[in-house]
Amino acid sequence: MRPLLVTPGDPQGVGPEVVVKTLADRRDACCAIVGDWAAVAQEAARWSLPVVRVEGIPEHLPGDAVPVFDPGCATEPVEAAAIRAAALEALAGRAAGLVTGPIHKGRLAARGFRFMGHTDFLGHLCGVDEPVMAFVGASLRVVLVTVHIALRTVAEMASEERVLRVLRIADQALAGQLHLERRRLLVCGVNPHAGERGMMGTEEEEAIHPAVTRARREGIDARGPMSAEAAFHLAAEGDGEMVVAMYHDQGLVPLKALHFGHSVNWTLGLPIVRTSVDHGTADDIAGKGIADPSSFRAALDLAERLTR
Repeated sequence: MRPLLVTPGDPQGVGPEVVVKTLADRRDACCAIVGDWAAVAQEAARWSLPVVRVEGIPEHLPGDAVPVFDPGCATEPVEAAAIRAAALEALAGRAAGLVTGPIHKGRLAARGFRFMGHTDFLGHLCGVDEPVMAFVGASLRVVLVTVHIALRTVAEMASEERVLRVLRIADQALAGQLHLERRRLLVCGVNPHAGERGMMGTEEEEAIHPAVTRARREGIDARGPMSAEAAFHLAAEGDGEMVVAMYHDQGLVPLKALHFGHSVNWTLGLPIVRTSVDHGTADDIAGKGIADPSSFRAALDLAERLTR
């Protein structure tokens, strides 16, 4: 059985703690850790998780301890080297997928890391232009058309082709990884009231509606464009499998208001499975033993479901 590879992320943050807490509680998980040995070993001693340092990612996991591979690299930070090593193992078919802890974008950038975060770095490693960011909570799934861009540029970036690409990738993920028979996508507009037929903006009529029409012709159950509040209400009522949000806060504010600390970041459009926590490094509580592992546990559970 191929292992899931766990990257704890920034060794100065809460990543090692939430990873170790989860694996100490989930001894049945088929996982290997790829990351900073010292940080993992410290938390493992605190939470009584047996770990063993290995020189490479093993083909067969030892039954009595979780293997930890520290990629140690002179040319890039250990957390970046860990993501690279784990992704390459998954691409080669030697790992089932990745479950990642939080990285600190500012600290990485100061050390020469040239990517915005996990998603575009994994896209680079996998040869995929613009992987799609999605989030899964207990009652909501959200996929984003645009991500980390200024709000004033959203209308321009949410083009017909971009929206259509996200609809296709979302439908493929719901079918191919979650194996859902019904895959209704609830598509938000950019403007209030989805533009009110052009009174509050024309993006819906010029880009989003044509994308939805093309998607439906391809057999994708896409509905909209509709106001964001209508989309999230329908999804919460069970009348849709995923909300398609046009920009970051449109999608994540409702989801995290309901599921903060318990939702999962799910990267779509990659040839490998990758899930992650929905939070950052939480430097203010790092090392105090009080970090909540719920999001990492949910990320592990989803990765197991996607790779089962």
